[in-house]
Amino acid sequence: MRQIVTFDAYGTLVDFQLGPTTLKVLADRLDLDRLNVDEFLDDFRIMRFHAVLEAYRPFRELLPASLETAMRLHGLEYRQSDGEALVAAVPTFGPHPEVPAALRALKSRYEIAIISNTDDDLIAQNLANMGVEFDHVITAQQAKAYKPSRQTFEYAFQAMDIDPAQVIHVAQGWEYDLIPTRDLGLARRVWINRYGHNGSMGARGSADYQPFDELSDLSGLPALLGC
Repeated sequence: MRQIVTFDAYGTLVDFQLGPTTLKVLADRLDLDRLNVDEFLDDFRIMRFHAVLEAYRPFRELLPASLETAMRLHGLEYRQSDGEALVAAVPTFGPHPEVPAALRALKSRYEIAIISNTDDDLIAQNLANMGVEFDHVITAQQAKAYKPSRQTFEYAFQAMDIDPAQVIHVAQGWEYDLIPTRDLGLARRVWINRYGHNGSMGARGSADYQPFDELSDLSGLPALLGC
């Protein structure tokens, strides 16, 4: 039977160095004696999540707008060049070290696919950096919606011409991926918990979100899926 392993990209496969890159871009305006960096980066993350719940706009617009909102919350001066620099950095991010080998092993048995909250041109270089060819690449730009919207996943299933029951979804994002896929009838879900988090509001292992498997990275995924 045909099966596809679908992946979130940023954070799951791609070492998404958005926090450190943001601090580097803003280095000339950050007063580390006055700014709580962790709170600022957390607000930036929250603003991005709020933005994906709104009407669709390209990621290259969403990312700078989220940064601007977070900066204003913390009294920081936003410049258009800040957002442009951040967008330009996204395609340069490479994979986590174990990812290419794991993907190659999975391709011996499965089709592999991306379902990512990004633009086509941005993700293209990230995938090239992995050196592994994907059978399907689905983006928010194509779906005209961002995860966690159900529309994004339904578009992906239609584009790949696959029944959800033949899909194994692998992702780090709890709010973006694990929660919205709970009721989609997937064959299996795997949470890549790289940082030992407890899930949404401490709900790790909760019956509300089971069943899913949990791994600390992708190195154990081929064995888990019988490769």
